Formats: sequence, C-alpha cells, structure tokens
Amino acid sequence: MSPKPVVAFRQRLLEDMAVRHFSEKSTHDYLRHIDRFLAFLGRAPETATADDLRDFQVQLNQDGVRPASFNSAVSALRFFFCTTLGQPGLGHQLARMHYPRKLPRVLSLKT
Repeated sequence: MSPKPVVAFRQRLLEDMAVRHFSEKSTHDYLRHIDRFLAFLGRAPETATADDLRDFQVQLNQDGVRPASFNSAVSALRFFFCTTLGQPGLGHQLARMHYPRKLPRVLSLKT
C-alpha cells in the first residue's frame, strides 16, 4: 500500500471530523482505532470486506479489549466507512458489545 492514498484518507477523515466539531479527544481516539484497523488490514481501506471487519472484531475480543473501548472502535470504523469512504453497507456490518452499566453510588439518603 503506497503512503499517498493513506495520507489522502487521513486528511479527508480529519476534515470530516472537523466539519462535525469532534472534540480533540474524540479525534485522537478515532484516529487510533482506525490506524489499528488499517494495520490489521494491511492493505488499502477501500478494499476491506465485511469479513475483514468481522475478523477485526474477533481479534479485538480475543485481545481482551474492554466493552467501552470495543464500542468506541466500532463507532470510529462506522464513521470512517459510512462518512469518509462512503460505504455505509460496511459500516452497518459492525456489531456493538452490550454490557451492564454500573449504577451510580448514592451519596445520601435525604429526601
């Protein structure tokens, strides 16, 4: 994979996030997740298939990625495929991980 197309995709991704006023942290997290996927894929992102996305999710699960981080990666990849690459069919192949939410601690019993 030549470096020029990756730079073009990255620039377009950054522009798409800027237009939508993503926070600096969200931008950083999305880039980290997408870079991890591209390293896993090992080829141009427009050649990715639904099986590649599934294999990536299986790999995340085997690596013991926590549910919140797993779901963050799903959101980043959905944004990348649906918005930046214009391939919504692939973005919708991604499944989120459901997990129980912790209840907030009650600090006082005053009524």
